[in-house]
Amino acid sequence: MSVRALMLLCAALFAGTAHATTTALPKDPLHSGQWPTMARLFLGEQVVFDQRVRLLAPPEAEDSMNFPVLVDASQLAAEAGPIEEIVVFADYNPIPLVLKFQPGRAAPRLGFRLKLQQGTPIRAGARTADGVWHVGHIEVDAAGGGCTVPSLAHGNADWSSRLGEISGGLFEREQGARLRFRVMHPMDTGLADGIPVFRIEHIELSDADGALARIEPYEPVSENPLFSLDLPSSSAISLAGRDNNANRFSAEIHP
Repeated sequence: MSVRALMLLCAALFAGTAHATTTALPKDPLHSGQWPTMARLFLGEQVVFDQRVRLLAPPEAEDSMNFPVLVDASQLAAEAGPIEEIVVFADYNPIPLVLKFQPGRAAPRLGFRLKLQQGTPIRAGARTADGVWHVGHIEVDAAGGGCTVPSLAHGNADWSSRLGEISGGLFEREQGARLRFRVMHPMDTGLADGIPVFRIEHIELSDADGALARIEPYEPVSENPLFSLDLPSSSAISLAGRDNNANRFSAEIHP
């Protein structure tokens, strides 16, 4: 083999090794057997674990149908630039994808509740403008059953009369405002006998300056979902969304 051919072969091998190094999946600190599958399904090739993406939640689920979580990537945003998208998933839920959140002009911080079928790691990936997914996680103990139990709405004969009803408030803070709102919806997972999937597909938030943020809740988000997020100002907010049965809903929330 000539010297030139040998040099080209070494360069090719080095390039392949370098590519494998940059795209190799980081070892999971929680040792979940589902981690490689979850990363492949919901994240890109560039993934790092990052303590600047925080999940705040109780260590145990007292109510597996309403487990509270706060996802906060504000420190990452302050140090690495805007967060383009946040995705939340639970490794051992039968439907692992919980929620997607495009913060836009809102803070990259969102509070909500979800259903848990069993004890599981819960993870949040925050994608920065360079395409890297920064992942934070917690591990939660749960008695389970939250995803396969019929929603409480099905025990109420007139639940459909309140479908899509929105209530909420906008509260001034030292910087900006906090928005809390609830949408009346059963958020059926399709895993309870005889009850098909029935969920909100997306909620768009806007103000006088245009599009503000977007939330995409999936089946594991709790019934009548309640969301909390921080906004740059306390001006009036318009909410508009739809579910997978093409029902549309909207509202305006004022300070």
